Amino acid sequence: MNYLRFDRLLMTNLEKSLDKEMLRTNRAGAYSSGTIVDCNTRKYHGLLVVPVEKLGGNHVLLSSCDETIIQHGAEFNIGLHKYAGDYYSPRGHKYIREFRMGSVATTIYRIGGVILQKERILVSNESRVLVAYTLLEAHSATTLRLRPFLAFRSVNKLTEQNSVASTDYAEAENGVSFCMYEGYPNLVMQTNKQMQWVSEPNWYNGIEYSKEAERGYAFKEDLFVPGYFELSIKKGETVVFSAGTDAISPRKMKRLFEEEKETRMERSDFMACLKASADQFHNKLSDGSYLLAGCPWFDYRARDQFISLPGVTLYADKEKAFDEIMECASVALREFMNGEPSTTRLKEVDAPDVLLWAIWAIQQYAIKLGVDVAAEKYGQLVFDIVNYIRRQQHPNLSVHDNGLLYVKGTEKPATWMNAVENGWPITPRTGYVVEINALWYNALKFAAELATAQKNENQADLFDYQAGLSGNSLVAKFWNGTYLYDYVDGDYCNKEVRPNMLFAVSLPYSALDRKQQKSVVDIVTRELLTIKGLRSLSPKSGMYRPEYIGGELERDRNYHNGPIWPWTTASFVEAYLKVYKMSGVSFVMRIMAGFEPEMKELTLCTLSELYDGNPPFRGHGAMSFAMSVAEVIRAYTLMHNALCTMQNA
Repeated sequence: MNYLRFDRLLMTNLEKSLDKEMLRTNRAGAYSSGTIVDCNTRKYHGLLVVPVEKLGGNHVLLSSCDETIIQHGAEFNIGLHKYAGDYYSPRGHKYIREFRMGSVATTIYRIGGVILQKERILVSNESRVLVAYTLLEAHSATTLRLRPFLAFRSVNKLTEQNSVASTDYAEAENGVSFCMYEGYPNLVMQTNKQMQWVSEPNWYNGIEYSKEAERGYAFKEDLFVPGYFELSIKKGETVVFSAGTDAISPRKMKRLFEEEKETRMERSDFMACLKASADQFHNKLSDGSYLLAGCPWFDYRARDQFISLPGVTLYADKEKAFDEIMECASVALREFMNGEPSTTRLKEVDAPDVLLWAIWAIQQYAIKLGVDVAAEKYGQLVFDIVNYIRRQQHPNLSVHDNGLLYVKGTEKPATWMNAVENGWPITPRTGYVVEINALWYNALKFAAELATAQKNENQADLFDYQAGLSGNSLVAKFWNGTYLYDYVDGDYCNKEVRPNMLFAVSLPYSALDRKQQKSVVDIVTRELLTIKGLRSLSPKSGMYRPEYIGGELERDRNYHNGPIWPWTTASFVEAYLKVYKMSGVSFVMRIMAGFEPEMKELTLCTLSELYDGNPPFRGHGAMSFAMSVAEVIRAYTLMHNALCTMQNA
């Protein structure tokens, strides 16, 4: 039985099935996404979405492709679109008998005596989607009709019927090619079998995207349907449809589909799903390797990349990928520290905590592969970062005489809590920020460890001395007798209970004593912990806004003031096991069990960006978020390792 399988009862219930989405990315920056009933509910959905260098960002070329089964002159359209007034047409979901997500997404349709299987694959290193149709059962001659819906627009916009769009097409082998607007690549649609192309240009007006309506955005679109492919299909035969930015030999299409299918990981359990999801953030581009912060609308953001890097590489059996991504990231870091123009795609490298998260990522590499290996590969980079900060060269990181780092966060967000309103931080964390200083103490201790591995005792002593000063000041400045202030600026001490204090416990080097560590873990457990991770703010706070709902401004105000951020889970597991050791394993196992149901909710096989802070903890934000996936993988691995240690004791 498939780990992810949905039967006819769920598939024909649009209230439930429209909430479940699919997302597949490739290493070239393209993606394919939609709901499991193939009805698009977001402007970001599309059968083929590709990056367009000339225009910037991702663009939906092929929104969808409706299928029609024809027997004895009777037509059965198995497509599905939403129009005004909750009107769905042509309601093809009623023919679905099963959907499963194994190595590929597979839908089984039944129309009378016809059983049709549909499988989808996004090709790994090119902008191409392949859809394979296999006629499993039929008692008479059967015709398959494919009707493409073209968009040719940015994922952030919607299109309307217009006179500018070019409706001309060029013939391709077993297919046709379109380019509706200047600056776009061609969309070449082909089949592996001889077909008939019937030109029947029409605009389908008023298609609606319910998710955009919920988010307070424009949600109606007109799509261009240029005509349809028509071809016969026999029982047991497989017809492959290709849509890409260049032509392909029809003779190669079926073989390419089978080869791509062989490389896909079987989503057979929770961790297999997460590891498959982790792989989708990794992009190999012309100038190097990067991690997407999330899909479908995030870009390559430095903080997200460094926090996600260990989980989606080292803890997902992709150790080589760590070095590939760090090679490009190291260039970005050095260009920033040298004051040189950026030549990479990595954004927000100048954020105050980014350099410290980069050191943490290298530290995780050392934990996984050994300190000596890390010292040889990345030791100099760590030393250069620490010395860059020590020499007061960072534009928004000042080392004060007490050894602590001071940041200005009133005009521009300084940390991961980075939502803004009219350009100003909604959560203006400024001054001495708790996780930045916890990361700084940890970075200094790790730098000393690397220097020792390189037998540079003088440098190790220097880093250790500074760490001692920083650690003592951290405790003196942040400890309030029960937990740590979130940030301190002059005489103001922010008392809000947030997850940020946890890093002062969870990081490999902690300045807190064991009693203080336990006290921090206990208050986080009482006030922030849920089965989806840690709330961003305690419910006891007057600012607590747990639901990520409403228009853009309301969502931004709530963003870091109550909703759960799953990426904090690994730090909680790390801290909890550090404090409670083997006696905490069973508790951690119960917490981790809360994530597995998410594999079948919202976007299948992955985790959302954030979740509501109150039950039922509904997911929101990015359909798939790198930090969420990465740190839950790491948390699960930490739990598994602790369990094995306990069982072998």
